[in-house]
Amino acid sequence: MRQHRISTSFELASVLLILPCSIPSPGWAQQSQLPDAPVARLVAQATKAPSLPPSAAQQSLADQSSSETPAGPRLTVAEAEQMAIEHNPNISVARLLALAAAQVTREARSAEMPMASGALTAVGSHQGSRITAGDLSNPAIYDRAAGGLTVDQLITDFGRTHNLVLSAQSNARAQLESERATELDVTLIVDQAFYQALTSQSVLKVAQQTVAQRQATDDQVTALTKSKIRSDLDRSFADVQLSQSNLLLLDAKNSLQAAMAELNNVLGSDQDRQYTLVDESGGNPGPAPDDPEGMVQAAFAARPDLAALNDKFIAARQYSTAERDLWMPAVSALAAVGGTPVRADQIESSWYGTAGANINIPVFNGFLYSAEAREAKLRAQATREDVRNLRDTIARDVRTAVLNAQTAYQRIAVTKQLLDQANFSLDLATARYKIGLSGIVDLTQAQLVQTQAEIDVANARYAYQTALAEVKYQIGQ
Repeated sequence: MRQHRISTSFELASVLLILPCSIPSPGWAQQSQLPDAPVARLVAQATKAPSLPPSAAQQSLADQSSSETPAGPRLTVAEAEQMAIEHNPNISVARLLALAAAQVTREARSAEMPMASGALTAVGSHQGSRITAGDLSNPAIYDRAAGGLTVDQLITDFGRTHNLVLSAQSNARAQLESERATELDVTLIVDQAFYQALTSQSVLKVAQQTVAQRQATDDQVTALTKSKIRSDLDRSFADVQLSQSNLLLLDAKNSLQAAMAELNNVLGSDQDRQYTLVDESGGNPGPAPDDPEGMVQAAFAARPDLAALNDKFIAARQYSTAERDLWMPAVSALAAVGGTPVRADQIESSWYGTAGANINIPVFNGFLYSAEAREAKLRAQATREDVRNLRDTIARDVRTAVLNAQTAYQRIAVTKQLLDQANFSLDLATARYKIGLSGIVDLTQAQLVQTQAEIDVANARYAYQTALAEVKYQIGQ
């Protein structure tokens, strides 16, 4: 009987020596207080056991994991936003369209400027002939060679050209606001890509740690199995967990590379550049906003897309007025001067000069002007409804973005609490497995829950940062 107790004690000591406390748990150093004294004594006994040095496979895997950490220049979210504004082609397109819209204003204003044209004419004619068909006039044709200048100046068209100029100016302002809206769009996409890449970077670190920890567990369970202290079933479960962690690592690598590719795309780069992303919040982001109604009013005042649509409505209304003014008369002056050094005998003077005025009064053109004026008016009314629709959409989006930010902020605390509980459960499961009070299933289940909890914390943290970026975008900042 005494010999049997000695053998049992020897086996228990072997378990404690072979399966050290360093089995998986990033939260092992911050162990929570156990709920009852017996369990606390079990854990205390397990933690007093000496730990073995890492195996060669474990050390090799740790070195490989550290070498796979993304290396590259440091990049903050503010730097990424600035790079995108400078290099993203969508912003360049919007800037060029704004410059093109400014030229439309000059085109419309040109109708108010004098129009001058020169002419050089040489004519040979059949003597005594006249143009007698194709026109109501019956002019004579003389041999001549002449040059001259004609000037045409609009005096007034009773507001049509002026309204066209105002409409072009409003469209130009709208394009400038569209350029600013494009910058905000690109900034939001950069923030989303940046925080997605940060999430993937954090998940990759969790996956690397998980592989190293599962490898250590697998090595130790294998040693226990060879010593006939644990069964082959324990080793099989440990092998399964190691394979699952390797799959997690592969998926994490793929996600990080895809996130980096997306980030490079929005930064305006066609190269596969790797960055070490830096979270300047330091893990302590500010609280979520709590006044959606105030933010709705701020969005109405600051959103550039709403300002652009308002300018387009003003431009459409001014263009509608210009189309209505087509029915107004147009008064213009005309002057011509020139010389005829070579001329027929019938042309007595060597130079000519004339000036006059013309009033063009529209009478009937097949209802063209009335249809154009009606079309422009209806389009202006449609644009006004677009403005109202966008205001409703902005109000909804701001309230939704604030609600999402509040929920994301609450998820941070919940996931941290879940991680603390998962760390405690893993510590307890590890201690119980060491002293033989539980099987490998309990340990592996605790490892799975702890790994998922760490991933949830990373997701929640950067989901909140993304939600804050969405709020800033919705209020036009």
